[in-house]
Amino acid sequence: MDAGAASDTGNAPGHDVSHGAVRWPDGACVHRLACDTKEEAPLEPALIKPPRRPVLDDGPAVLVVNTRSRSGREAFEAARETLVARGVSITECHALSRAERLDAVVQRMVAQGTRRLIVGGGDGTLSRAVARLLGRDVTLGVLPLGTGNDFARSLGIPADIEAACDVIAQGYTARVDVGLANGRPFLNAASLGLATGIARRLTKRLKQRAGKLAYPVAAAAEVKDLRPFHIRLKADDQELALDVLQLVVGNGLYHGAGNMVAPDARLDDRRLDVYAIAAPSAASGNEGTGLGQLRDIATLMRVALSLRSGEHVDHPSVTALRAARLYVEAEPIQEVNADGELVGKTPMRFEVAPAALRVYAPAPS
Repeated sequence: MDAGAASDTGNAPGHDVSHGAVRWPDGACVHRLACDTKEEAPLEPALIKPPRRPVLDDGPAVLVVNTRSRSGREAFEAARETLVARGVSITECHALSRAERLDAVVQRMVAQGTRRLIVGGGDGTLSRAVARLLGRDVTLGVLPLGTGNDFARSLGIPADIEAACDVIAQGYTARVDVGLANGRPFLNAASLGLATGIARRLTKRLKQRAGKLAYPVAAAAEVKDLRPFHIRLKADDQELALDVLQLVVGNGLYHGAGNMVAPDARLDDRRLDVYAIAAPSAASGNEGTGLGQLRDIATLMRVALSLRSGEHVDHPSVTALRAARLYVEAEPIQEVNADGELVGKTPMRFEVAPAALRVYAPAPS
């Protein structure tokens, strides 16, 4: 896998003739147990380099819509009609009810030399498509039709289908990083613990019935089975051992339907942002007791209240760091969820494929 895909202009990866060199964050790993100043939530999109207009027309596009996503059935015809009305040439349209068919469609279009793929669906559908696009000269268009839509949120792409089509028609693109979990791509975040249990409960039926309430409904059901676990982390040159309730490894700014990974996370900073929520029951010796579980739930609730603003990184029960590479071991072994899909079990190696994906993004303001 080519982590450093060629840039839009054909230059070597990492060289931008329009905007100059990127200023990457200082230091490979930052441990933020306490901060002297509070950071405000950044304006969207979560990018260091502003999107730019392509020099040449990339030709016709292939449109693929997951009709099993929450808004898929209604959005398929609307997306096709809107894109054509905006001047986007569509050579193929696919309304897919089975995710496995997406692999074959993307593989065929790449083999045929098509350079534009427009995908309508949730974050899981997008991640599945991206697995076939890394290192390819293909631009991804995003129509956010899922429950969480965190990748679109990180890019500043509107949830409204016509407005999202406008972003594609305007033609501005950005290069973004892609996270890898044991080599498997993810766009937003991978997690262990509570978030993985929530992902397991987020069935297609629940998403279709509850809509935007699916996440809190699944979370409320999962909390009663909450159990702390021990992790050992190696983040670049730093090693940590913690008893935690949840570990989140983020590539983008958002996860879990609008929760922030970190207020300064960016999709193009070549870093993973990580946070872990400590288990107070383990520290106090109350693990496995009713009192211990109540303390753990209370901590989770307090942290959850600050996830939308990103202020959770300042909470005393949260350890936050940044790294280009992360290796995680857990006792007991934990399942790993990435972009809402279960992708394996610990131990797990996380890393970044820098600037590996070209995507349509809103025009700079």
